[in-house]
Amino acid sequence: MNLVTAHDYAWIRTSPLFRHMMESGYTLTLIRGRTPCEVLRAMEAEPRGTGEGTAGLIEADDAHRAEVDYDYWDESYVAGAFSAPGENGDWTLVLGFDGGLGIAAPYVETLSKGGRVVAHSTNGGKPIHLFHWFEDGELRTTFEGPSSRDGNTPDELVPLLREVGFPLTSEGEHDESAPDVDPKAAVLALAERLTGIRVTESLLQDATYELGLVPEQPAEEWTSVVIDITDAHGERLHREWTYEEIATASDRVRAEANAPIVITYNEPPAMDRSEHETGE
Repeated sequence: MNLVTAHDYAWIRTSPLFRHMMESGYTLTLIRGRTPCEVLRAMEAEPRGTGEGTAGLIEADDAHRAEVDYDYWDESYVAGAFSAPGENGDWTLVLGFDGGLGIAAPYVETLSKGGRVVAHSTNGGKPIHLFHWFEDGELRTTFEGPSSRDGNTPDELVPLLREVGFPLTSEGEHDESAPDVDPKAAVLALAERLTGIRVTESLLQDATYELGLVPEQPAEEWTSVVIDITDAHGERLHREWTYEEIATASDRVRAEANAPIVITYNEPPAMDRSEHETGE
């Protein structure tokens, strides 16, 4: 029985590679029963040969960034994939320094058909750390914080979450009395529980990666934006703006910004001006 916990991943906090992953933003995805070439093809990635270790992957991604002139808005990236033995057969590990974008949901659903996909990511900016578990084309559990889960079976992993070290009650709520844990180390331990793959620095650094250039994904259409914030005092702000409301406000601001600037000033009274001019 796999009894790995967050403690087994304490190495990440002294790892130069992991620091690069966190600063750049990364997605690490584990896919059961698919070869690296199958995975990259499903991601519609353009083949870019192979790279030796993470150094080769980073070099290829840096070269691509130079090709697009370091365009901040360009979300294409080079992903690297290799095979690794795990639970119930071979898996493909995919690593991308993609700013935490992750593999597009339709691709993950397809890749998980008849199998399992486990992914975790960090966006590299204001840190957003996400976890996803897909089973047979279905998003079973996803979360940013383990006490606020979503998916078709959001509570199924609660026992495992507690075992790897997350401070949760048996009902899956945050446990104030439980000891603190490194959440990223706990996520890596959770991923190992679900895949049987122990991710180590040497596993990532020494692999030969199949490389592929993942294109930008088309922007999803949206109809509204929701802001839901609870401050330190428990006060909650929940507000939804429709696309039409935002578009109207944007047009108004744009019109105000483009309006001509009129400078007005008050002239001194005629008597005062006359006195000033005559020096009296």
